Amino acid sequence: MKVAVVGATGMVGQVMLKVLAERNFPVTELIPVASEKSVGKKITFNHKTYSIVGLETAVNMQPDIALFSAGGETSLTWAPKFAAVGTYVIDNSSAWRMDDTKKLIVPEINATSLTKNDKIIANPNCSTIQLVMALKPLHDKFSVKRVIVSTYQSITGTGVKAVKQLENEYANKKDEMAYPYPIHKNALPHCDVFLDNDYTKEEMKLTHETKKILGDENVFVSATAVRIPVVGGHSEAVNIEFEKDFDLNEIKTTLKDFPGITLQDNPAVNSYPMPIYAEGKNDVFIGRIRKDHSHPKAINMWIVADNLRKGAATNTVQIAEYLIKNILS
Repeated sequence: MKVAVVGATGMVGQVMLKVLAERNFPVTELIPVASEKSVGKKITFNHKTYSIVGLETAVNMQPDIALFSAGGETSLTWAPKFAAVGTYVIDNSSAWRMDDTKKLIVPEINATSLTKNDKIIANPNCSTIQLVMALKPLHDKFSVKRVIVSTYQSITGTGVKAVKQLENEYANKKDEMAYPYPIHKNALPHCDVFLDNDYTKEEMKLTHETKKILGDENVFVSATAVRIPVVGGHSEAVNIEFEKDFDLNEIKTTLKDFPGITLQDNPAVNSYPMPIYAEGKNDVFIGRIRKDHSHPKAINMWIVADNLRKGAATNTVQIAEYLIKNILS
């Protein structure tokens, strides 16, 4: 299996390589791809050393699968070129997510919709992935009507520049900033750019992508996305209104039984999800599940996941695993 990792030197690209190794993905030849300034540099994967190549070279090498995490513009330009030589592209940017001709995939939810003709496959937004992992089993059983979500998102979602900003602020050092304001000791209600409706792009991703993944335009999502000075992962406070009546124990059992979810829900012993413990793990962690005392058919919950793992790299690799098992075999 010839596998290209496009954006191999970036934060998500590095985690992709780690996840590929951890999950014993059948890589017979790795093609690490990065920008021209990185071409020729060496990286190590599974105790072997590889030279970084440029995009044109990688296309000519005709990989079986290309995992993309190099930004939307790169994906729009280069994903079709890889697809044209027979490569299956799994793209981690927002470039193809809302394209009607492309599938938006969370393997536990909708991987079975993939066919051999799906050469470009979109990986959802990190905060969307952990939200729909919780919504899917509940929607199937109780019909989700409306979701109100507030996110508390890690700076790693912005990238290396944001991590550097926080480190500089810890050290009381002035340097280039990823955000318009300090992030240390702060919370910014500003993830991505503001749109004409005064929501941010991140907030509208949660709205539109959730509908597409669940395959239901009648699931309404209202989001507020906030950036906080945390490294380990994204957290979400979520209120879910259902069409049907429910039993709280059945809600918990339904979530616990869904693959990829770990239930941490025992307030009596202070057991609840936190990003400091989700970091480096592939599951989505759910807790603080309780009835909404202001609404008879609603609940509140708290969802946490490592945004570089299940929110990006792990989900991408899981899609590739599905392709190998069901389409490429």
